[in-house]
Amino acid sequence: MTNKTARVIQMLFISVAVVLILGGSLSRSQTANPSPADHPEITVHGRKFTPSSILARNMGTPEDQTAQFPPHKIIGNLYYVGTKTLSSFLIVTPQGDILINSTYERNVPTIEKSVEQLGFKFSDIKILLGTHAHSDHQEGDALLKQLTGAQTMDMAEDVPALQAMTPEGKAHPIDKTLHDGETVTLGGTTLTAHLTAGHTHGCTTWTMKAQEGGKNYNVVIGCSLRPPAKLTPEVVAEFKHSFPLVRSLACDVPLGDHPAQYNLSEKYTKVRVGAQNPFIDPDGCTYEVDIEEAMFHALLDEQQKAMEH
Repeated sequence: MTNKTARVIQMLFISVAVVLILGGSLSRSQTANPSPADHPEITVHGRKFTPSSILARNMGTPEDQTAQFPPHKIIGNLYYVGTKTLSSFLIVTPQGDILINSTYERNVPTIEKSVEQLGFKFSDIKILLGTHAHSDHQEGDALLKQLTGAQTMDMAEDVPALQAMTPEGKAHPIDKTLHDGETVTLGGTTLTAHLTAGHTHGCTTWTMKAQEGGKNYNVVIGCSLRPPAKLTPEVVAEFKHSFPLVRSLACDVPLGDHPAQYNLSEKYTKVRVGAQNPFIDPDGCTYEVDIEEAMFHALLDEQQKAMEH
């Protein structure tokens, strides 16, 4: 065998190996994160939505997921410290602070920067909460606890999924498990955990009261209600409980774990020009549930028709 022939054979082996490796990686990626469909298409509030357009609206680009959104006061002692497309909320009290959603681990330094730009201390975070057990919302819990010593509290139904979340080998910290209707209180502020399952089994919508101008306002920090492409009987039952529950919550200030769920960019623009607090938006309280419930029923109808054929 000549040296030239040996080199050709070697290159062939390398090419085959690369194809196999990439093929396996793509297969695993597609299995783990199946692309949502461009159907069914629904129209809600005068806008068209598909499963993929809702996901794209929520997540934005990879850069959007990590880029700092200007930190700002929402109402009372509640502040925004998240990225362009991943919400993180800070509740400031005289006895320490509460953070909802650490987002990705790589975003923890960005959250810290936002907290400090608002004039608060990152080390004052005493309690860490979350909306649901997906990495874009709670992957950073271990690092945030490591940096602040915060006590972590999570809905019991999400514990198995959280325990499977181990960035860089870090065990997911869960100091206390919560159940539907339980409260978390610190420094005179009380948050109530509402189990609004469907997107995950422990999806948690948080409610609290905030004061502004001598008035009390009901704040709802919603957990995603986006239905998966495949609806199992268990998930169907969860959503059929969650949609009416969310609609029943007293609400003046609607928020969500993705800023697009409550039109943050538009509202923040109004804040900058000194408009009356745009986050006080009772009419917007059903905006997201209207979209997701319509999509849920469209997906369910499509799935049931497919089974009939």
